[in-house]
Amino acid sequence: MKTLVLGIGNTLLTDEGIGIHVLQALETQVAHFSDVTLLDGGTLSFTLAGPIEEADALIVVDAANIKAKPGEWTLLEGEEMDAFLMGNRKSTVHEVGLTDLRVIAILAGHWPEKRAMLAIQPDIVDWGEVPTPAVAAAIAPVCAAIRGLIEDWQYVAA
Repeated sequence: MKTLVLGIGNTLLTDEGIGIHVLQALETQVAHFSDVTLLDGGTLSFTLAGPIEEADALIVVDAANIKAKPGEWTLLEGEEMDAFLMGNRKSTVHEVGLTDLRVIAILAGHWPEKRAMLAIQPDIVDWGEVPTPAVAAAIAPVCAAIRGLIEDWQYVAA
Protein backbone atom coordinates (compact mmCIF):
# COMPACT_ATOMS: atom_id res chain seq x y z
CA MET A 1 0.00 0.00 0.00
CA LYS A 2 1.51 3.31 -1.12
CA THR A 3 1.26 5.71 1.81
CA LEU A 4 1.88 9.42 1.47
CA VAL A 5 2.70 11.38 4.63
CA LEU A 6 2.19 15.03 3.81
CA GLY A 7 3.62 17.65 6.14
CA ILE A 8 2.14 21.12 5.69
CA GLY A 9 3.36 24.44 6.97
CA ASN A 10 5.73 27.34 6.73
CA THR A 11 8.86 26.78 8.81
CA LEU A 12 9.48 30.52 8.94
CA LEU A 13 6.30 31.05 11.00
CA THR A 14 7.01 29.34 14.34
CA ASP A 15 4.24 26.80 15.06
CA GLU A 16 2.72 27.05 11.57
CA GLY A 17 5.61 24.88 10.34
CA ILE A 18 4.93 21.98 12.71
CA GLY A 19 3.88 19.65 9.87
CA ILE A 20 7.34 19.98 8.32
CA HIS A 21 9.09 19.53 11.68
CA VAL A 22 7.14 16.29 12.25
CA LEU A 23 8.16 15.09 8.78
CA GLN A 24 11.83 15.74 9.55
CA ALA A 25 11.55 13.76 12.79
CA LEU A 26 9.85 10.88 10.92
CA GLU A 27 12.59 10.46 8.30
CA THR A 28 14.59 7.86 10.22
CA GLN A 29 11.55 6.36 11.94
CA VAL A 30 9.81 5.18 8.77
CA ALA A 31 12.87 4.46 6.62
CA HIS A 32 12.21 0.70 6.88
CA PHE A 33 8.83 1.10 5.16
CA SER A 34 9.59 0.88 1.44
CA ASP A 35 6.13 2.07 0.39
CA VAL A 36 5.95 5.22 2.55
CA THR A 37 6.73 8.59 1.02
CA LEU A 38 7.32 11.68 3.13
CA LEU A 39 6.46 14.87 1.27
CA ASP A 40 7.08 18.44 2.39
CA GLY A 41 3.89 20.13 1.25
CA GLY A 42 5.14 23.53 2.38
CA THR A 43 2.34 26.04 2.08
CA LEU A 44 0.47 23.85 -0.42
CA SER A 45 0.05 24.14 -4.16
CA PHE A 46 -1.88 22.43 -6.92
CA THR A 47 1.21 20.31 -7.68
CA LEU A 48 0.33 18.18 -4.64
CA ALA A 49 -2.83 16.87 -6.32
CA GLY A 50 -0.83 14.27 -8.30
CA PRO A 51 0.94 12.65 -5.34
CA ILE A 52 -2.32 12.58 -3.36
CA GLU A 53 -4.17 10.90 -6.24
CA GLU A 54 -1.38 8.31 -6.62
CA ALA A 55 -1.46 7.32 -2.95
CA ASP A 56 -3.46 4.43 -1.55
CA ALA A 57 -3.29 6.03 1.89
CA LEU A 58 -2.81 9.63 2.98
CA ILE A 59 -1.65 11.06 6.30
CA VAL A 60 -1.59 14.84 6.68
CA VAL A 61 0.17 16.70 9.49
CA ASP A 62 -0.65 20.36 9.97
CA ALA A 63 -1.14 23.11 12.52
CA ALA A 64 -4.85 23.75 12.94
CA ASN A 65 -7.18 25.50 15.30
CA ILE A 66 -8.74 22.57 17.11
CA LYS A 67 -9.78 24.77 20.04
CA ALA A 68 -7.31 23.15 22.40
CA LYS A 69 -4.26 24.11 24.44
CA PRO A 70 -1.08 24.78 22.44
CA GLY A 71 0.63 21.52 21.55
CA GLU A 72 -2.46 19.37 21.97
CA TRP A 73 -3.31 17.34 18.90
CA THR A 74 -6.03 15.18 17.51
CA LEU A 75 -6.21 12.34 15.02
CA LEU A 76 -9.00 12.61 12.47
CA GLU A 77 -9.59 9.59 10.25
CA GLY A 78 -11.65 9.08 7.10
CA GLU A 79 -14.91 10.98 7.01
CA GLU A 80 -14.03 12.70 10.28
CA MET A 81 -11.05 14.26 8.48
CA ASP A 82 -13.26 15.28 5.55
CA ALA A 83 -15.80 16.91 7.87
CA PHE A 84 -13.06 18.83 9.66
CA LEU A 85 -11.63 20.11 6.38
CA MET A 86 -15.02 21.17 5.05
CA GLY A 87 -16.01 22.84 8.30
CA ASN A 88 -12.74 24.63 8.97
CA ARG A 89 -11.75 26.54 5.87
CA LYS A 90 -9.09 28.63 7.56
CA SER A 91 -8.08 31.86 5.91
CA THR A 92 -4.58 31.46 4.60
CA VAL A 93 -1.95 33.00 2.40
CA HIS A 94 -1.42 29.61 0.80
CA GLU A 95 -2.01 29.28 -2.92
CA VAL A 96 -4.45 26.47 -2.33
CA GLY A 97 -5.92 24.75 0.71
CA LEU A 98 -6.12 21.08 1.60
CA THR A 99 -9.86 21.28 1.01
CA ASP A 100 -9.17 22.33 -2.59
CA LEU A 101 -6.77 19.40 -3.06
CA ARG A 102 -9.44 17.07 -1.68
CA VAL A 103 -11.95 18.34 -4.25
CA ILE A 104 -9.43 17.89 -7.08
CA ALA A 105 -8.66 14.32 -5.97
CA ILE A 106 -12.37 13.48 -5.71
CA LEU A 107 -13.05 14.91 -9.18
CA ALA A 108 -10.15 12.85 -10.55
CA GLY A 109 -11.68 9.78 -8.92
CA HIS A 110 -9.08 9.13 -6.26
CA TRP A 111 -9.33 10.53 -2.74
CA PRO A 112 -7.54 7.82 -0.71
CA GLU A 113 -9.93 5.60 1.21
CA LYS A 114 -7.37 5.30 3.99
CA ARG A 115 -6.76 8.86 5.15
CA ALA A 116 -6.03 10.69 8.35
CA MET A 117 -5.02 14.09 9.58
CA LEU A 118 -3.03 14.89 12.67
CA ALA A 119 -3.99 18.43 13.61
CA ILE A 120 -1.78 20.19 16.15
CA GLN A 121 -2.92 23.30 18.01
CA PRO A 122 -0.39 26.11 17.46
CA ASP A 123 0.55 28.63 20.12
CA ILE A 124 2.32 31.34 18.13
CA VAL A 125 2.25 31.97 14.39
CA ASP A 126 4.80 34.71 13.90
CA TRP A 127 8.32 35.00 12.52
CA GLY A 128 10.52 32.26 13.92
CA GLU A 129 12.13 29.08 12.64
CA VAL A 130 11.40 26.70 15.52
CA PRO A 131 8.13 25.72 17.14
CA THR A 132 7.30 26.88 20.64
CA PRO A 133 8.14 24.37 23.41
CA ALA A 134 4.51 23.28 23.87
CA VAL A 135 4.09 22.56 20.17
CA ALA A 136 7.54 20.95 19.81
CA ALA A 137 6.54 18.55 22.60
CA ALA A 138 3.84 17.16 20.28
CA ILE A 139 6.37 15.96 17.71
CA ALA A 140 7.25 12.61 19.38
CA PRO A 141 3.68 11.48 20.14
CA VAL A 142 2.45 12.57 16.71
CA CYS A 143 5.28 10.58 15.09
CA ALA A 144 4.27 7.54 17.17
CA ALA A 145 0.64 7.96 16.05
CA ILE A 146 1.73 8.13 12.40
CA ARG A 147 3.85 4.99 12.73
CA GLY A 148 0.86 3.26 14.35
CA LEU A 149 -1.44 4.25 11.49
CA ILE A 150 1.03 3.00 8.89
CA GLU A 151 1.46 -0.33 10.69
CA ASP A 152 -2.30 -0.76 11.20
CA TRP A 153 -3.12 0.07 7.59
CA GLN A 154 -0.44 -2.24 6.22
CA TYR A 155 -1.63 -5.07 8.46
CA VAL A 156 -5.24 -4.60 7.27
CA ALA A 157 -4.10 -4.46 3.62
CA ALA A 158 -2.03 -7.64 3.90
